[in-house]
Amino acid sequence: MQIFFDFFPIILFFISFKLFGIYIATIVAIVTSLLQTGIYRFKHKRFEFMHLITLAIVVLLGGATILLHDIIFIKWKPTILYWTLALVFLGTHFLGEKKLIQRMMESKLVLPKAVWNKLNLSWMIFFFVLGIVNLYVVYNFTTNAWVNFKLFGTLGLTTGFVLIQSLYMAKYVKDQN
Repeated sequence: MQIFFDFFPIILFFISFKLFGIYIATIVAIVTSLLQTGIYRFKHKRFEFMHLITLAIVVLLGGATILLHDIIFIKWKPTILYWTLALVFLGTHFLGEKKLIQRMMESKLVLPKAVWNKLNLSWMIFFFVLGIVNLYVVYNFTTNAWVNFKLFGTLGLTTGFVLIQSLYMAKYVKDQN
């Protein structure tokens, strides 16, 4: 259920684009991101960092798309988001005792510090590369292809990356029995 909630704005952006075009889809992305953040806040009595970052970027770049009637701004949104996340992962690699990936997963896993370091850096590299791939699609394919990539391509790449990460972590997880 959480995965659907997290992908809710992307799914509605995709459907809206297919039915009504990029500008309506951009408005839908802004509204659904606002709703997502508000619903999460109401339900959990706190904000989710990822929702806030996404909301800020989609309002800024989506707003520019609507106001300036230029779709390049919304097309850059994933790259700005991915590179922001890459910078956050990089920042926690050098600042603080625990890496971001460790803070997110340590309640479920106990791993050596060197493994947390590698996982953190790999996520940083993944998001940086994903941002570059988004720009490649933006500038070399149609808007329709970009929208398809935004939903299916990034979802597939992220799922594959998570599977690789899981296989890597599995050798460090000790049997509880």
